Amino acid sequence: MKIQPSTLQFLKDLSANNNREWFQANKARYEAALANMKQFAQAVENALGETDLLEKATLFRIYRDVRFSKDKSPYKNNFGLGLSRATKRLRGGYYLQVEPGASFVGGGFWQPSTEDLKRIRAEFAMDDQPIREIMADARFRQYFGTLQGDELKTAPSGVDKNHPAIDLLRKKGFVVKRNFTDEQVTSDQFLQEVKQSFRAMRPYFDYMSRVLTTNLNGESMLED
Repeated sequence: MKIQPSTLQFLKDLSANNNREWFQANKARYEAALANMKQFAQAVENALGETDLLEKATLFRIYRDVRFSKDKSPYKNNFGLGLSRATKRLRGGYYLQVEPGASFVGGGFWQPSTEDLKRIRAEFAMDDQPIREIMADARFRQYFGTLQGDELKTAPSGVDKNHPAIDLLRKKGFVVKRNFTDEQVTSDQFLQEVKQSFRAMRPYFDYMSRVLTTNLNGESMLED
């Protein structure tokens, strides 16, 4: 199963003609691209399901909600697939975006809740070595480089700006990302690369799951 070049070409043409008239005139091309993406999404879900417990997979709609946006383009220029892990004990989510010149796989904690953010920062402030060991792992660095996410311009309230883990404590999100070229996306190996990328996230997800389901004493916060 692979992403067809025609799927990327449709998205590229849509980017240059993002209006309802063009979209309606090219509806058959959209339906073909969507069918291709649905098949690929199912293949990704099946592959990931071999190594992780998933709750659901969502192929996001191409139609944009423009009510509160200055950009009134009615359509997205990409196909996005989100995969949620199952049960309260498994945290973190997987994401795949197919977009000409901007395709990537990603995952993690993009906009964590206030409660989760507080818990993550408390853990990093107490002991940042486990997360740094994960970030320093050769496979993690090969696939993702480093941990990404929006950051505060200064230290969080109540945190010393000279804290040794300030680079982590300033973060408001904790995500990993691996970019792909159009050539890679339409290759026969792309499904395998997506699968391997998601697997490479697991040590990070497993660690963060432990953090977010326990207190600072390592005691479970979940009800059995």
